[in-house]
Amino acid sequence: MSRRANAGARYPFSAVVGMDDLKLALLVNAVSPGVGGVLVRGEKGTAKSTIVRALAGLLPPVGVVPGCRFSCDPGDPDPECPDGPHADDLAERRPARLVELPVGASEDRLTGSLDIERALTEGVKAFEPGLLAAAHRGVLYVDEVNLLHDHLVDLLLDAAAMGESYVEREGVSVRHAARFLLVGTMNPEEGELRPQLLDRFGLTVEVAATRDPDERAEVVRRRLRFEEDPAGFAAGWAEAEAELAGRIAAAQSRLARVVLTDAALRQITAVCAAFEVDGLRADLVTARAAIALAAWHDRMEVTSEDVRTAARLALPHRRRRDPFDAPGLDRQKLDDVLEEHGEPEHEPEHEPEPPEDDPGGPGGGPPPQGGDGPVPPQGSGSEDEQQQPNGQAPAPSAAPGEPAPADAAYKPRLFTVPGTGMGAPGRRSKARSPYGRVSGAQPGSRGLHLTATLRAAAPHQHARGRSGPGLVVAADDLREAVRDGREGNLVLFVVDASGSMAARQRMRAVKGAVLSLLLDAYQRRDKVGLITFRGPDAELALPPTSSVEAGARRLERLATGGRTPLAAGLLRAAEVLRVERLRDPARRPLLVVVTDGRATHGPDPATVAGLLSSVASVVVDCESGPVRLGLAQRLAGHLGAESVRLDELAADSLAGVVRSARASGRVASVDGGWRTGKERTA
Repeated sequence: MSRRANAGARYPFSAVVGMDDLKLALLVNAVSPGVGGVLVRGEKGTAKSTIVRALAGLLPPVGVVPGCRFSCDPGDPDPECPDGPHADDLAERRPARLVELPVGASEDRLTGSLDIERALTEGVKAFEPGLLAAAHRGVLYVDEVNLLHDHLVDLLLDAAAMGESYVEREGVSVRHAARFLLVGTMNPEEGELRPQLLDRFGLTVEVAATRDPDERAEVVRRRLRFEEDPAGFAAGWAEAEAELAGRIAAAQSRLARVVLTDAALRQITAVCAAFEVDGLRADLVTARAAIALAAWHDRMEVTSEDVRTAARLALPHRRRRDPFDAPGLDRQKLDDVLEEHGEPEHEPEHEPEPPEDDPGGPGGGPPPQGGDGPVPPQGSGSEDEQQQPNGQAPAPSAAPGEPAPADAAYKPRLFTVPGTGMGAPGRRSKARSPYGRVSGAQPGSRGLHLTATLRAAAPHQHARGRSGPGLVVAADDLREAVRDGREGNLVLFVVDASGSMAARQRMRAVKGAVLSLLLDAYQRRDKVGLITFRGPDAELALPPTSSVEAGARRLERLATGGRTPLAAGLLRAAEVLRVERLRDPARRPLLVVVTDGRATHGPDPATVAGLLSSVASVVVDCESGPVRLGLAQRLAGHLGAESVRLDELAADSLAGVVRSARASGRVASVDGGWRTGKERTA
């Protein structure tokens, strides 16, 4: 059989080797879509997409009203269905759909929009359904969900949470049911989802390739067999697939009869409270997942084991307090909380005494954090060490030879790239974006602006011989919407890690500042890169990436000392930006140089600054002490950049800086950020 003939074949779900947690999470959602879907996080090449696509073949067929574009259930049709009302005696069955939402989809494609063809040819206002309608009562799969624009993710997750989609646009007002099993996959190396969006996924599973050679060999063996003969391979697993499908249907039928006892509910709420998750969504998701697990295991009452498994899948991604925190759950703490709030009838009559040498005391956990541990070394108390932009107490000094720890992150001021770009959607600089507000129209056919198109065509109807209803629209009448939005930029950090920084005990404050700017870049959907210079040369510590977490990890391990090759750092930045401009020409860069301006090795930085004269730049001046040489400000002048002192970087220091800026002629941008020097002189 040819490869073309087998292009549509799906790898069997039951043939996937390992990944038990992912399989269980998907099956739990298949039993009860109200759990809220699954977010699959994992490295590339771990069969995330394969197993998700395989799930659709296990779902029971659904009954639909013939001709209904919104997949209404014949037994319970939606009274507000745009294609209704429906006759009571019409029904047909079809397989559950797997609908894929591509990363580059538009809002129109997701939610639906006005049917332009019927509006222009028939003069009627009709609605053309989107992918949310197509996925109703099926599976909606989003590969690389972390790369999907936030605006689309918000629409998607709102529909998943409410079970309905509302469309209010272009004179169309439509509401239709949109209940589906939502599955998203992502590679954390390519960037994270915001914690608010992570919380909207019911369950999260981390997947990684097995390190067992025998298991890896079996994965390769099965995949090669499938590629050689997809139909024959699937036939060999047909019995296992049928068994799984039957088990899902049986669990769905018993789901409503499963009892969530008060004791199990207390365990759920105690676990969520113990792990300090925000809000009550975690409690609801854990309860629904525990009920679905009981139904899956053919139990009519939720047990402690169901609660444990549900919490293990529902809570790790909700415990993140910081975007740089890795999802995780302390298994020992989970067991301790479940045991403490266990069902009385399952507790032993005589609780055993804890051993005398148990370091955890009665709870059996780790010793309490506080005064029992070793006292960290204190800082030297120098002026440089006490200089904190966020007003917090200084962190303890690093031991000799170890990287200095970073001060706590804070909200920095916003820096933007001047002008209007056309880069990837984000939240930093002004741009023409498909997701912004409509500010006008221009000739074109992408993202049709209906009103402007009709206005352009109307004056020519008599000349085109149109006398009846409808409108004749020529190609040169088409107008596309011009939208003003925000873009994400490439923020390239060039950080001085030389001895001149470390000797004054400033590296902690510098790392805290860069960490704050990294956090800001994460929230604004930027790509980031990190160049450090010390000793004889500069190093690209982090190639430009969407994974801001990687930048935070490299920053944490950043060592200091040696001479200051400032010119080498600038040359390396120019080379990195040149290569990135070829790779992604639409993404505009923002260069952030963090230095005290000293250059003790290599050529004069002024001789290479001209290579970066066209790049929007900011110099964070780390010089401190009563006597200032002004070297960083001089560098900013050569670069045409804005110079900001380290202690002025925090957003709460903006008010005083604005007053001094007005006195010196600098101009603050309307969003509270600062335009660069090039924008002021443009």
